[in-house]
Amino acid sequence: MIRVATVLFLVAAFAVAALALGGDAGSARLLWFGWQVDMTAAGAALLVLFVSLLATIFWNVLKWILEAPQRAARARVESRRKQGQDALARGFLAAAAGDGSEARRLAQKSAELADDAPALVRVLAAQAAEAAGDLPAAKAAYSAMLGFPDMRLAGLRGLMQTAQTEGDRPAAIRHAQSAYGLAKTARWAWRALLEARLEAGDWAAALDLVTGAQERKIVSPIVADRTRAALLAASAASFETDPQERLRAQALDFALQSARLKPDFAPGVVMAARLLAADGKAGRAAGLLEGAWKGRPHPALWLAYRDLRTDETPRERAKRLAALAALNAEARESRILKVEQALIAGEVGVAREAARTLEAEPLTQRLAGLQARAANAAGAVDEARAWIARGGAAPQEPDWSDLDPEGRAFAYRPEDWTRLVATYGETGELIHPRLERRERGLSDLPELPAAYIESTPFVRAAEGDAALMPIPDDPGVPDRPRPPADDPAPRPPTPRRRRLASAARPAK
Repeated sequence: MIRVATVLFLVAAFAVAALALGGDAGSARLLWFGWQVDMTAAGAALLVLFVSLLATIFWNVLKWILEAPQRAARARVESRRKQGQDALARGFLAAAAGDGSEARRLAQKSAELADDAPALVRVLAAQAAEAAGDLPAAKAAYSAMLGFPDMRLAGLRGLMQTAQTEGDRPAAIRHAQSAYGLAKTARWAWRALLEARLEAGDWAAALDLVTGAQERKIVSPIVADRTRAALLAASAASFETDPQERLRAQALDFALQSARLKPDFAPGVVMAARLLAADGKAGRAAGLLEGAWKGRPHPALWLAYRDLRTDETPRERAKRLAALAALNAEARESRILKVEQALIAGEVGVAREAARTLEAEPLTQRLAGLQARAANAAGAVDEARAWIARGGAAPQEPDWSDLDPEGRAFAYRPEDWTRLVATYGETGELIHPRLERRERGLSDLPELPAAYIESTPFVRAAEGDAALMPIPDDPGVPDRPRPPADDPAPRPPTPRRRRLASAARPAK
């Protein structure tokens, strides 16, 4: 305020001076207790301004002196508040770092200093107790939060986590249910309830949770659709083999809903196609499989497509499979299917040409077996055996492992469906439990003779009268008795014998 008064005084002084210098300065007379003072009007104005400035300065100085005690009290409060905030911040950092003792010390200090943040003090006290491993104290701190409306949700989450740490699953679910009913956007509570329903195999309750989460906008529509599709497929799998016709019809309904939600979700589509085919609706099943093949080819899809009809010749079947492959011609599975359908049709040259397009792909047991079958069909037994040798050290294909030894696709256990729902819902990726458990699936490598055919262990000498010589390291040919040492067999005078390699030649 003093600065403002000084500025106003200077402005007025310059104005009065300019007025005095520009013409008649005027006159002013002051009578006070018998005293008379005569001066110019400009001087009187300057005197008034100067006295006003002095009065303003005097008043502000007096006010500053009178307010000194209040300023000191406010400074102490502000210092205490800053110390409390600092203790809270360092306490939360210590709890996050797992330093329980330091976190509890700072929690106690913040309780004494941070009077304006009681909620944060309570949260820090609970987290400090958790970091120190004192679960009873943590539960007590979280329970105390339940009495405050703005802290109730945090208290329920803390109680749920401590119950999970103690292994008290029912208590954790109760706290999650309370939180889910309290806050519409509590995603952690929804997630905990969904996991509990999945672990229990309660697919219907899990479906209700996902539908409610989508309505509350807890999850995006994409995640909700994927999760529901997987849950519907799991529901269908639980009823598919039931002897009751009503439950099998329910399985078909669930599988069709799954296929409608995610047309490229192979487990749901294959199950729906299988059930439709069993009902004599092969055409509709073919449409579902073709749609899934366009989106995301999977070996279970073409195998199900192959088995839709059993009254056709190999060439007719191969033609139908070729049409399926053409729906997504550039996909890896479609190029594999081209080899398969050519082998079914007996078109060896086409199969060999299609197999060559796969040589640039990373080698797997399945690809090695496919190459071996194509080579063996063309009569290149040595090359086929070489592919089998390479395939023995190659990795398996995850998608191929989804088929059991009888070719049944996605024969999952309940716990496998639980994992599939969680993984596919969040990421859109399939799991491969049979591969993880190293269970036997469909054969990757064909069965070929372990040794060369019996004519190959013998080589002819360059001269026509030389005897055929067996290769001793060939287990398929018995050793001939050797002549006695005192009567050695005559040896041909000319060329040396050639040995046939005992190992398979590498594929070209």
